Amino acid sequence: MLLTLCAFALCSFQNKTNMTKEEIELINNGTAQTPFRVLLVTDEADALFLRRQCRDIEHIEADKDLHFFIERLKLTMEQENGIGIAAPQVGLGRNLFLFTRLDRPEYPVQVAINPRIVAHSDETMDFEGDGCLSIPDFNGTSLRYRWVDVEYTDQDGSLHKERLHAGGRGDDYTGVIFQHEYDHLQGILFTDRLVPTPEEEEQQAFPANSILK
Repeated sequence: MLLTLCAFALCSFQNKTNMTKEEIELINNGTAQTPFRVLLVTDEADALFLRRQCRDIEHIEADKDLHFFIERLKLTMEQENGIGIAAPQVGLGRNLFLFTRLDRPEYPVQVAINPRIVAHSDETMDFEGDGCLSIPDFNGTSLRYRWVDVEYTDQDGSLHKERLHAGGRGDDYTGVIFQHEYDHLQGILFTDRLVPTPEEEEQQAFPANSILK
């Protein structure tokens, strides 16, 4: 009986995870001071991975590999001077990202696990200067919702429900950052949201190979 109880206690303290062997190896391929390699669209294999839809994470509080991953992801974002970064950008196809809280300077970086956008404004806005760590040396104007109602779990297992607003540069655009990172989990890049330039709109209206009659 005593042996049975001891065995049960030991199991209860073991790391719980639904990560695959390959995912665990990725998470632990460096120390806490080692940033991850950021995937780039200029690499064919990376580009294909960035287009994959991610899966939810289970056993959030008990998963030591997950918490180690979050620490390394924070370091990677800091090293890359980013304001947000998603798990698939470093090769982990799971529903997790970090986003900067411009609306809460006292708690600047938030972890979002298994996030959802449950509602959004009808009105959209053009957000200038959108960019991505996986698409270096390029930015553009993307189409975003004015606000989004979101739900996500943090690294402690607490559920958050809130409305995030999307302003322009120099304002509170936390909602834009959330939308951008959430897109990554769906295999969507900000270049898919770009607003056509006047020149592009003109080209669409009058294709170069069109013949006027």
